[in-house]
Amino acid sequence: MATEVDPQQLAEQLLAQAKEQGIDLMGPNGLLNQLTKNVLETALDAEMTEHLGYDKHDPAGRGSGNSRNGTRSKTVLTEIGPVEIEVPRDTDASFDPQIVKKRQRRLTGVDEIVLSLSAKGLTTGEIAAHFADVYGASVSKDTISRITDKVISEMTEWANRPLDRVYPVIFIDAIHVKIRDGQVANRPVYVAIGVTTSGERDILGLWAGDGGEGAKFWLAVLTEIKNRGVADVCIVVCDGLKGLPDAIAAVWDLAVVQTCIIHLIRNTFRYSSRKYWDEMSRDLRPVYTAPSESAAKERFTEFAGKWGNQYPAIVRLWENAWSEFIPFLDYDVEIRRVICSTNAIESVNARYRRAVRARGHFPTEQAALKCLYLATRALDPSGKGRARWAMRWKPALNAFAITFEGRITPSGI
Repeated sequence: MATEVDPQQLAEQLLAQAKEQGIDLMGPNGLLNQLTKNVLETALDAEMTEHLGYDKHDPAGRGSGNSRNGTRSKTVLTEIGPVEIEVPRDTDASFDPQIVKKRQRRLTGVDEIVLSLSAKGLTTGEIAAHFADVYGASVSKDTISRITDKVISEMTEWANRPLDRVYPVIFIDAIHVKIRDGQVANRPVYVAIGVTTSGERDILGLWAGDGGEGAKFWLAVLTEIKNRGVADVCIVVCDGLKGLPDAIAAVWDLAVVQTCIIHLIRNTFRYSSRKYWDEMSRDLRPVYTAPSESAAKERFTEFAGKWGNQYPAIVRLWENAWSEFIPFLDYDVEIRRVICSTNAIESVNARYRRAVRARGHFPTEQAALKCLYLATRALDPSGKGRARWAMRWKPALNAFAITFEGRITPSGI
């Protein structure tokens, strides 16, 4: 019976032995390099044994027609740097290793490092410099581009995947990226995030716009989302783009359009001096936290009386957005808490903007979408964020089930 190995005890023994022999942990001749080399070579030898059907030096192999034929040296790039290994060969050259395939020069973990660095916004040149500085390995910019290009087919499949039939809430927004198409210009990339009936966040897709009429483009995006299986949405939270409520109603006639309070306040501040922001914010809070529409109207009348003469454009802004601002005032406090702003999408957009800002501008639309998709893949690697998100949404989903009875059935509550 095999003896169970204690990994920690084994690691301590190896470190102690390396220290006695003066071997560094990292580096070309370091402990990790040698361990990786030994593990890979042992696995390759095992593959060769399985391929031939007999162990090394086993008499059973005599006259079998194929046998071991020495080794050849090969350097592979790993997460700890370049490692030189000896790959076994056979006499008829039929051995096809799987742990390190023929012509493979990188282990899969290296590709994940490249994708992770690209998701954080590093350029191909910066990633190449990172590998040179940290791992002492030379990785060309073309190689890095080929690695990141591997996700394009994955991105296409993700963008066309079927969606849930019902979403209690969908948040929609747009960020702007610089794309060089003849000349560098700001282009919108539209983002839609749905909250499932089990309280999970689902990024429905990314769409690059042409810079034209936003509401018209959103109509095409929402229609695509519907065609991917979304038959009903209870509430759509969005900014105050003109024509957007009509586009939403054309796709889901029962959907309630809710203006994002954060966008409304942010637009309010654009019309006012910075020194008044704190005071104005305090005066607006009773408006969007009012218990009813009539109470909100009274508070807004007080706000307009105080600031209207100085900033009439702000009063006009809120009056124009009023019909899309007030819907959430009719709902339970738990629903209000989650739909009164696009914090759900702002946190995602913050990650997107960080990745975009680091890149400056993109040569093509596809390059921009690839960068944003990589950032999407890296949003919650541990899954802890998903669990926190779902837990926060449980009370609201119960309230949704009551308010929109018959349209949604919360699951996993």
